[in-house]
Amino acid sequence: MKIISNALRRQWHRFERRRKIQIARALFVFCSQFLLSLVLITCCCLDVMAEQDHSSAPVVVQPGAPGQPTKKLPASTTGKLPPRSQAEVDFMQGMIMHHAQAVEMTALIRSHTENKDLRLLGARISRSQTDEIQMMKRWLTIHGESTSMEMPGMSGMDKSGHPMPLMPGMLTPEQMDALRKAKGQDFDHLFLTGMIQHHNGALTMVKDLFDIAGAGQDAEVFNFATDADNSQRAEIRIMNTMLEKEFPEEKR
Repeated sequence: MKIISNALRRQWHRFERRRKIQIARALFVFCSQFLLSLVLITCCCLDVMAEQDHSSAPVVVQPGAPGQPTKKLPASTTGKLPPRSQAEVDFMQGMIMHHAQAVEMTALIRSHTENKDLRLLGARISRSQTDEIQMMKRWLTIHGESTSMEMPGMSGMDKSGHPMPLMPGMLTPEQMDALRKAKGQDFDHLFLTGMIQHHNGALTMVKDLFDIAGAGQDAEVFNFATDADNSQRAEIRIMNTMLEKEFPEEKR
């Protein structure tokens, strides 16, 4: 029995050694596979991150001419604004003067007429054109230009010292004087006909701007000029309707 017991013990020890060796081998294989998988995952992550970094880089595309393909430019490429047009500066300076007279005309309404429709129209014109004056002054200041066409201390004179002509559609001093003296329906009539003349002049200024090659390309000038054209055309229609209502006997 003792001999059998010793044989069994030896056999058991051999089994235990083989089992430990197998476990060690399995653990080695598992660790190797785990480390290999970890390396592969790390490489894949790095590739994905590299692709993301590459895809997130800004892409600058230059449109081609009609029938030609677009071109990819270096990410360091920067856009260049078109050169500032002197016509745009002249337009903004002239329109400030033009708007200022319209605001002056609307300021007379409160003390010269009780016409509610005219008061509402005048408030609308005054508010919109006052805001636009501030926008134009800001644009000129940003571009290092004077906000006025007049030289300091020389009212009514241009930069060359000559009498400065009125902008298209602006009322003459005689027309403004007559408007200040009028009351009631006389004022209403002079205001409406004068403001229609004034608005038509603004439309002429916008057309003249866009007729000049290279002018009107600045985004802010373009948006303002087109908005002014649309809004003043609409107001001209409103004022013509008011004239037909208030003065039906007048032929236009």
